[in-house]
This record gives sequence, C-alpha cells and structure tokens, in this order.
Amino acid sequence: MEIMRCLVTGATGYIGGRLVPRLLAEGHRVRCLTRRAARLRDVPWAADVEIAEGDLADPESLTAALAGVDVAYYLVHSLGRRGFAAIDRRAAENFAAAAKAAGVRRIVYLGGPRPAPGDPASAHLRSREEVGNRIQPIAVRDVLRHLVGAATLPADVNRGFDVAGPDVLTYLDMMRRYAAVAGLRRRIVLPARALSPGLSSYWVGLVTPVPGSIARPLVDSLVHEAVAHEHDIARYVPDPPGGPIGFDEAVRLALAKIRDAEVETRWSTATWPTAPAEPLPTDPGWSGGSLYTDVREREVAAAPATLWRVIEGVGGEHGWYSFPLAWSVRGWLDRLVGGVGLRRGRRHPDRLYVGEALDFWRVEEIVPGELLRLRAEMRLPGLAWLELRAEPAGTGRSRYRQRAGFAPRGLAGHAYWAAVSPFHAIVFGGMARNIARGAETTVSR
Repeated sequence: MEIMRCLVTGATGYIGGRLVPRLLAEGHRVRCLTRRAARLRDVPWAADVEIAEGDLADPESLTAALAGVDVAYYLVHSLGRRGFAAIDRRAAENFAAAAKAAGVRRIVYLGGPRPAPGDPASAHLRSREEVGNRIQPIAVRDVLRHLVGAATLPADVNRGFDVAGPDVLTYLDMMRRYAAVAGLRRRIVLPARALSPGLSSYWVGLVTPVPGSIARPLVDSLVHEAVAHEHDIARYVPDPPGGPIGFDEAVRLALAKIRDAEVETRWSTATWPTAPAEPLPTDPGWSGGSLYTDVREREVAAAPATLWRVIEGVGGEHGWYSFPLAWSVRGWLDRLVGGVGLRRGRRHPDRLYVGEALDFWRVEEIVPGELLRLRAEMRLPGLAWLELRAEPAGTGRSRYRQRAGFAPRGLAGHAYWAAVSPFHAIVFGGMARNIARGAETTVSR
C-alpha cells in the first residue's frame, strides 16, 4: 500500500479525532491543522503527528500546512454560527485554492447524502448537500473505514460517493429501536404536527444536549430524505464480511463503549461557538479591564494526588460538589437562551484533556496533579473561568485553591456579577468544602 502524507482538518472534532489514529495505524503520515496547537496536546496520538496552526479563514496560514501533502481531509463545518453557509463557502474556497497551489493530489470531503433530484433543501443542506426524513444511518466505524480507504483511491477517481448503512429507517423507527437496544421502556410518541421548525428546534434545545443554535438547522433538514442512491464506493473500499454494520449493532457497540469508558471522541468535543482567544485570567493587568474574582482555599487532610483525583473528576455524572439544584437551574437557564447547558457531560468519568467539553465549560488548561482551568461556554455578558488547584501542604496534606474569574462585557456584565455574587458563598463555598471533604473521605476508606 502506498504511504500518503495526510492533512486532517477538524482533528479536534468527533470524526477527525477518530480518523487520525486510524490513518496512523495504516502507516500514513499525518499532519493536523488546528487554530490552537494546545487543543491537541493531550490526545493519545499527539506525539505521532505533526501539528500545524492555521485558520481556514486565513488563506496565508494554509500554505505551510498543505506543503508536501498528498491527501487533505476536509472535516470542518460552521453549523451553529450565524451565516454558517457563507462562512463554510469562504473556508472551502480558501482551502481548495491553497490545496491546488500546494499540489495536493486529493481532497476528501465528508458531507452527507444529497437530496433527491427536485427536492428543495434547507440552508443547512444546501451548504453541505445534506438531507433527512427517511434516513439511512451509518455506523461511525464504517464512515472511518471509507475515509481511510479514500486516501489510496486510484488517481483517476474524482467524484462523490454515497455511504450508508444497510437499514432505511424513519426517525421514529430509530428512536424506538434505540430504546429497545438500550433496554428502555417502550416510548409513547405523540405527533405534534402543528409545531414549526423553529418551535421544534427550541424543544430539541431544551430536552437534548444539542443547543438551539445547532438544533435549528438540523430540524430544518428533517423534511428531506437521506437515503443513498448508489453504493459505488464498494468497488474501491470493499465491504467487510457480512456487509456494513446495521443500526441495532451500531447502537450496541456505541453503548458498550460508553459503559466501558472507551469513548474516543464525543460530538460535544468538536468546536462549538466559543469565546475568542482572549488573555487568560492570570495575565498581568488583563489588558486594563475589570476582572471580578471569587477565591476559596481549604486545608485538606489528604495527599495532593488524592485531592487531584477528585478535582479531575468534577462534572458529568459526579456533579459539581455543591448545591446541585443551583447548577441545574443555571444549566436550564443557559438552554433557554440557546446555550449549551449542562447536558454535554464528559467523555471519560475520571480523565480530562485540554480542549474537551465538560458540561457548560471547556477545558482550557491542565497541569496534571496541580491545575485544572475551565473556560465557561454558557451564554454570559462576559468571559468566565474556573481554576481548581491542588498544592502540597506538608506530609500527607494538601491545600485546595479555587478561583472563579469573570471579565464583564459592558454594563450588563457588571450587573450580572452583582446579581450572582450573593450566591457564591453557597455555590463556590460549598464546592470548595465538598471537594476537600471528598478527598479526605477517599483517604479514610
């Protein structure tokens, strides 16, 4: 097999983060394009790839990233951002021009099934040629198998391929079959035909982990069929014995990965509409602006390593160690205004890495055994961080330091801090107290 030099965009996302190690396993050389190299610092395969910093909106930054590349994977999408179709178009044009100038032999683009002829598509589908209603879902393992195989397609192959699983289902079929595989009680489904796409997306935003800004264009897509019109890819990337993975088996495999804490990437790890790269709260002077802080410290009768295990386990199923109702209410309020809320959870119950989502936070920095810094991704009139530290404090003891920081944006930001600060003693004080207690309880067991 010919060894290719591959560039992967979207390597911090759900598909890209799984594709990279599979390309490496096939012997290909991989370079990853990312806006911030730190976001790939902690992934298991970081030492085996080249990392190039660049931005698809900045054509000049793509030149070095594409130099010497044989195959470029384009796995990025701006869904959820205002005017995402235009943003996607400009990014694709920049990338195509830079790839042509660099002499890239092939671009592999992952979109979605195209609408049937004459089927008008939503803005989301027009931007990516994606569709839905009856749908032909495909297991992520088969998607990755096809993407890896695309690296070595014959040079004269230049076309799109439909890839899909063996089952053609409706969304109702999928919900019922998922419930059956997951061992849930049979769900009662009540049609609500009067709901508009706007109201439907708002409901999706409230009851699922998908924010309203993402849900709206997805809901707009549901009226369109998403079935494959051909299976020509099998000529070049043969199906495995037994054929592609069916829906029920794909669900079983996914649930097993979650149960065994072996999830490689989660959809929430992909880049969401987040704050720009601003100065960190530890930067001197913070550009002359205001920075409100809430600082808590506690002596802990446990070693720093024990305290750190509790710190790294925050969020998700473990919760936030204080006033669960307050955290839940804050998450629901965020959902009501189109934010991410608390439903994203965490990828692994005990381990975190830079760049991944943690409920309505993003992991911004980790110094193992010492520091966890989170940047808020809820809707706020400003920027917010939460720092959790474990420090030695004598034999068998440690000191827990906790700092919440908020950089307000305008008068609304100052008013927000004034409104929530009375609750900090309960929320942040309780958090510091219970994290310390959790570490001490672990020692006493």
